[in-house]
Amino acid sequence: MSIGSVVGTCMSDEIPFDRTFDLGPGVVDEVIPGVRRLLANNPSPFTYRGTLTYIVGRDQVAIIDPGPADERHIAALLEAVRGETVTHIVVTHTHRDHSPAAAAVKAATGATVVAEGPHRPARPLHIGEIKSQDAGGDLTFRPDQTIADGETISGPGWTLEAIATPGHTANHMAFAHKQAEVVFVGDHVMAWSTSIVAPPDGAMSDYMASLEKIGRRSETLYFPGHGGPVRDAPRFVQHTIRHRQGRESSILHRLAKSPADIPTMVRAIYIGLDPRLFGAASLSVLAHLEDLVARGLVHTDGPPSIGGIYRRARA
Repeated sequence: MSIGSVVGTCMSDEIPFDRTFDLGPGVVDEVIPGVRRLLANNPSPFTYRGTLTYIVGRDQVAIIDPGPADERHIAALLEAVRGETVTHIVVTHTHRDHSPAAAAVKAATGATVVAEGPHRPARPLHIGEIKSQDAGGDLTFRPDQTIADGETISGPGWTLEAIATPGHTANHMAFAHKQAEVVFVGDHVMAWSTSIVAPPDGAMSDYMASLEKIGRRSETLYFPGHGGPVRDAPRFVQHTIRHRQGRESSILHRLAKSPADIPTMVRAIYIGLDPRLFGAASLSVLAHLEDLVARGLVHTDGPPSIGGIYRRARA
């Protein structure tokens, strides 16, 4: 299960969210010609209706994000590709709702597992953070083939170009379907909610750079790991960037009043937040604070931490 993909909806009115989604678990749905999707039955406040697995091509296919280690989902996925050859199992990132099923699908199909690399933190861990990383990361995952930004894999009628998009995790990759002109974006951008950036797995500076990068591309349709497609995608990405910049401004505004800890900032910024998401919101604020400290706009004693006291830097 991912450590989180839904934080900040209470302050996200400027993002044109689309929460329309009527696919049920185990149903194979062809979203565009040559691309099928299948929903895992793992709904939660963090995964929305569940994790989506995509099947690209016909006869010789690639599976993108095989999903959690759920026997029913794995069985439904293997049934969906019965009679076809699975050449590649592609993983956007190594959270437990996306990658663990790769081992079982590989054992059944003999396909090559492709990803940026194993799970790793975005920065060196501070004392007490190993448990935090363990909570969401698929630490046993190892790809058969690593793939770098700009490299491709292909089959009959499809070519997938890797787009390095660190931020949500350090090893996050999106994959552009060259023929269909769509992008499989994992948890980088989603139509139903903002994506959490939670240290030590993720880094806000990386995430913002990745948003700028993908927003410069020409594709207008994204298929995310949760929820429905992102349409008019470059415009949606610009809304997301402005939302993140607004969150940063809210943090700086609160700290201009007085020094504060992260719980105080979360209560001030996330009005009406679902209590189940308080921890995820705290990690999102920490990610912003790490970036702000690195840029010299905020100070704290020692490295930024979830328990630190933060103060606005003097102009």
